Amino acid sequence: MQLTEDQIYALAPDEASKKAGRDLANPTKWVSKGISEEALWGECQGSGSKPYQTQVDLGAIAFKCSCPSRKFPCKHGLGLMLLCAREPGLFAKSTMPAWVSDWINKRAEKEEKKVEKAAEKPVDENAQAKRVQAREQKVSAGIAELMVWIKDIVRGGILTIPEKTPAYWDNMARRMVDAQASGLAGMVRNLGATNFWNDGWQSGFMDKLLQLYLVATGYNNIQNIDPDLQQDLRTVIGFTTNQEELRGQTGVRDTWLVIGKESRDEQQLTIEQNWLYGLKTNSYALVLQFTVKGQFPPLNFSPGMYLDATLVYFPSALPYRAIVKDYNIIRQIDNVNIKTFTGWQQVAGYETILNSRLPFRSEMPLVIASLTPVFYQKQWWLQDSEGCLCKISANYTNIWQLIAISGGDPVNMAVIGRENEYRPIGVWHQNNYKSI
Repeated sequence: MQLTEDQIYALAPDEASKKAGRDLANPTKWVSKGISEEALWGECQGSGSKPYQTQVDLGAIAFKCSCPSRKFPCKHGLGLMLLCAREPGLFAKSTMPAWVSDWINKRAEKEEKKVEKAAEKPVDENAQAKRVQAREQKVSAGIAELMVWIKDIVRGGILTIPEKTPAYWDNMARRMVDAQASGLAGMVRNLGATNFWNDGWQSGFMDKLLQLYLVATGYNNIQNIDPDLQQDLRTVIGFTTNQEELRGQTGVRDTWLVIGKESRDEQQLTIEQNWLYGLKTNSYALVLQFTVKGQFPPLNFSPGMYLDATLVYFPSALPYRAIVKDYNIIRQIDNVNIKTFTGWQQVAGYETILNSRLPFRSEMPLVIASLTPVFYQKQWWLQDSEGCLCKISANYTNIWQLIAISGGDPVNMAVIGRENEYRPIGVWHQNNYKSI
């Protein structure tokens, strides 16, 4: 699979790596280079006596290089892929040298052993049940404290909330961590992260407080609700789902377009979100990856990439988060038919249905036809073909890039958000998808 330059740049760990990779996308920098169906490789002359050996697994977009860099991918991997994207004729198809084939074979063997190990691992069901019961008791005790905390906020009113110190929020978040309810801890931190300097902060604050209350109340009544909604509550609170069991399910086979990718750091972890759209099923999916800071994630997707993949959705009243069971990266598809929402009125009706099924749902992606960025009443909005407006998220920073790509004209657009705020993540320009 040959990626575009934009897709390659999206793999870079930082701006410095992008620049260094761009500089190395020069045939004079490479002593040797080659390509096969499985891999791309090259030897780049560095400051030492031996050239750096750089290799790319084209099936999974994975990198390896003999240079001392701890970045993934390093500048050599980026430079090699950029050079191949710009001048594919320089790369003669040939048999992989031993140092490349050995690596490719070891990767395949490692995946096979991982599957075998998962299948052979015995499960002590009694011990597992005891652990689950002990955790549920901890969570219930933590939620009891959280409910008292929420009621104190409501009883005292929110007028003085902006005066609360960071410790006020941190203490409750830590208590939720102690109760093994990491999801609730994140919701408490998000509540405390409200921008109290913004006009109208009260509305957003109360919305987040209500979400927290809904989850806590729902868990206290979890035995009386639908099984799929039970799973949603447990997931939001912080219980995990056995992904190996998910992989045993059939899943949904489709041609998936990667419409967005974002990552953030939380303590020692990097959390990566990949949003996918199924061309045949017209469905959306969120693929999450959690890696230790500085490590490269197992799946390396770039916005605009097409995947022939099987996704398995987590149990949910509103299936959205998924794992990738298997995939192949495929070439650019011409004349892609994307089913779009016609405008904000249709989106509002759709969201009403979603909220009735999962009241505490997270933000989700949508593809909407003919949106135009407009500046009105000192802020940016997205205007549909009927003149209806929806606010662009206040913290959105790519507005000028959006205007540059769209030219200020109506374009089909992928957005992320919920209810009254969205942020653009990509547009269709000249029948090609461009991430923002």
